Amino acid sequence: MQVMMEHIRTPKVENVRLLERSSGQRKASVGTLYLSATHTIFIENNPETRKETWVLHSMVCGVERPPATPSGSPLVLRCKDFRVLQVLVPQERDCADVHASLVRLSRPENYSELYCLSFNPNVNKEEREESWTFIDPKADYKRMGVPNNLWVSTAANSEYRVCDTYPAELFVPKSATPAVIVGSSRFRSRGRFPALSYFHQDTLAAVCRCSQPLSGFSGRCQEDEMMLQALMKSNPGSDFIYVVDTRPKLNAMANRAAGKGYENEDHYANIKLQFIGIENIHVMRSSQQKIMDVGEMRGASMTDFLWGLENSGWLKHIKAVLDAGVFIARAVADEGVSVLVHCSDGWDRTAQACSVASILLDPFYRTIKGFMVLIERDWVSFGHKFSHRYAHLDGDPKEVSPVIDQFLESVWQLSEQFPCAFEFNERFLIAVRTHVYSCQYGTFLGNCEKERRDLRLRERSHSVWPQLWKDRSQYTNPLYKAELGQSQGILRPNTTPYCFKMWKGLYNHAEKPPPPRQSPADFLSAVREESQQLEEELTNQQEVPAGGTAHRADQEDRGSHRQTGHVGEDGGSEEK
Repeated sequence: MQVMMEHIRTPKVENVRLLERSSGQRKASVGTLYLSATHTIFIENNPETRKETWVLHSMVCGVERPPATPSGSPLVLRCKDFRVLQVLVPQERDCADVHASLVRLSRPENYSELYCLSFNPNVNKEEREESWTFIDPKADYKRMGVPNNLWVSTAANSEYRVCDTYPAELFVPKSATPAVIVGSSRFRSRGRFPALSYFHQDTLAAVCRCSQPLSGFSGRCQEDEMMLQALMKSNPGSDFIYVVDTRPKLNAMANRAAGKGYENEDHYANIKLQFIGIENIHVMRSSQQKIMDVGEMRGASMTDFLWGLENSGWLKHIKAVLDAGVFIARAVADEGVSVLVHCSDGWDRTAQACSVASILLDPFYRTIKGFMVLIERDWVSFGHKFSHRYAHLDGDPKEVSPVIDQFLESVWQLSEQFPCAFEFNERFLIAVRTHVYSCQYGTFLGNCEKERRDLRLRERSHSVWPQLWKDRSQYTNPLYKAELGQSQGILRPNTTPYCFKMWKGLYNHAEKPPPPRQSPADFLSAVREESQQLEEELTNQQEVPAGGTAHRADQEDRGSHRQTGHVGEDGGSEEK
């Protein structure tokens, strides 16, 4: 971090005023502003509170410097978690120095400047290495029953020889020879040939993924046609496969002019082509900016708010992502038909569609650990471009887009429709999103598995998953019970427009009222804990032999320490 320290022109400024607009704060706090290599830190002067506000530089997406005022020179920090902080610096020269420093500190130019490569939790080498094996996508394939007599592991991409953005180990149809795999990769954008994402053991149908074919207007490839035939044959119960192109059809047709495009149904036997209509990364980037503007609206009328929400198009895009997942899940579970999913390069919309389908199809991915496995498989190992999409380094702003944000929001929308189906709550989804952007851990660094290997991230950083697992009590949904019907089997969401909501917990930070003393989720968690404690006491009581009093003192002691109230005779909860 010594390199980053060199960019700090003024490490400390006193008598600074801070207004955190995103928390609804109305009165500015006075204190001292510090700049470190990794954080901007504000400490209040008030001796009673001495409140500290820490902002990780990698979470800053913009630093604005409005014109100076008689009371000082303002700075506005916009953060990737949608916080907005306004700072008033007494001297204009200090403000200019802080602004220049923050602009550089929030735009690292190479990976060695990132926080995760200087962040060393108090763990030894063995624990760091173990953190990277906590989540194992290969074990998940075993859980699905793969490899089997239909799907096998291939060494074709060993050392990333065929496709440098794919994982080294992949599963393909048993009948797909190395020559077919290599030939297919040459006919697919970026060499991303069809490979297995999810196998449904009940129907033997599969979800596979790839990129668009390099077909142009009339091009064809025998090996690629053989590869899709092999996908179809790997499902004995069906005589065709769906090819889901997640793009709008017009966009796919436009790609033909560049020598790319989509599968010609006259060339590929036994395929049915389905377009979904998820827009490209540029449309999504613009849409999220508009929804952020809606979240920042102050004193807006209902008309202004609803117009802003509609004008953003954000919920329409979330619906498109969910519709893609619903189509795939129904094909696999209801029709028993395998599905091949692609977009353009197969690392954005394809990841969204495949992972939403997995959530709908398999209750394992609706658990905390299963969700980690899903992200590791469909996003991390299959080459979603994390560092480009979430601006980990200073680069092309046109590469930035909220792709995983939309997946996480799709899952949140599902959790609103199925409140008992998910083991995790919205805090977990927000925590995952924060770590995607924060660069505190090495999990989401880089754009593909090969790049992470070349950066030696397993030796130089830690994985985020063990930490999230350790904190899982914060992320547990109190309504979840694995044995409930809603937690089993396929989810069938309603995707008509009126079912979609704005995710206030993520976007709407402006003018928030003070948080309640205890949220409904926290209260339910406390009640559940109380119930478990009472059940244990009842069990202990039943185990005491006749005339025994062994547990009585223990019961009284437990009762005296309860914090959440007790259930009265009328079944209501009484606060103490």
